[in-house]
Amino acid sequence: MQLDRALNAYLRHVTIERGLSEHTIAAYRRDLVAYVDWLAAQGIETTDAVTPAVVTAFIAERSAAVPPPAATSLARLQSSVRSWHRFLAREAITTDDPTGRLRPPKTPRRLPKALTIEQVERLLAAPSPDEPIGIRDRALLELLYATGARVSEAVSLDVDDLAYGDVLRLRGKGDKERIVPVGSYARAAVDAYLTRVRPELAAKGRATARLFLGARGAPLSRQSAWLVIRAAAERAQISAEVSPHTLRHSFATHLLQGGADVRVVQELLGHASVATTQIYTHVSVDTLRDIYITSHPRAR
Repeated sequence: MQLDRALNAYLRHVTIERGLSEHTIAAYRRDLVAYVDWLAAQGIETTDAVTPAVVTAFIAERSAAVPPPAATSLARLQSSVRSWHRFLAREAITTDDPTGRLRPPKTPRRLPKALTIEQVERLLAAPSPDEPIGIRDRALLELLYATGARVSEAVSLDVDDLAYGDVLRLRGKGDKERIVPVGSYARAAVDAYLTRVRPELAAKGRATARLFLGARGAPLSRQSAWLVIRAAAERAQISAEVSPHTLRHSFATHLLQGGADVRVVQELLGHASVATTQIYTHVSVDTLRDIYITSHPRAR
């Protein structure tokens, strides 16, 4: 099959059959378009002409690029290429999978960065309670920390997703739904936003079911939510780097430090594998080690 046709077939598969997020699909598309362009430059026009040696040469060339790619970027690229060729072999579009022996590079194990509880409290208190947008921002921040939701999940919430009392329905990766508890602080902040601010914002734009709205009444975007978090961090004078995932990391870390079971945290975060969640246990171990070193008379 021609390369472009094979690529389109795969992108339709991950979009329709696997239901991956737009962000994930866009990443696959970027990686595979670069790969297909490289294959075409080598004079390779069909999928059956791709051999293990060709794939290895592509990865080697990308690894030797200047500046060198990050290990995580290279691993994602290999994953995209491998997934595409596996799909082609499984659908009998090609006879063999040339990536069968391809091994992903080892990526450095990075511990997620979490804020302290005191820093989180300062961050949550940063938005002005006297301004409509401040009330909205407080509701967003409280909900992110209370539920461990991804920013993309939070901005995709509809008002009806709150219709379960003290729990919330989130739609995660692969459009999988999960139910998570909402604490009293977050619920109070969201109720204040729904009562005092959202009707005013909604009147400025087209009718939408989205929970969080921008200043002009349109659904709040991921980029705008990121700006809300960054602005709150600046107002709270938090020197540590605060990213859209910081409150999610803090949610998981503080739960584990408080004695929550890792499998419960896995369910709350929506991780498919407990191995993904277990990286947070290392953060708690580091905390225990710090306490031990500073507290035990013969620790050092």
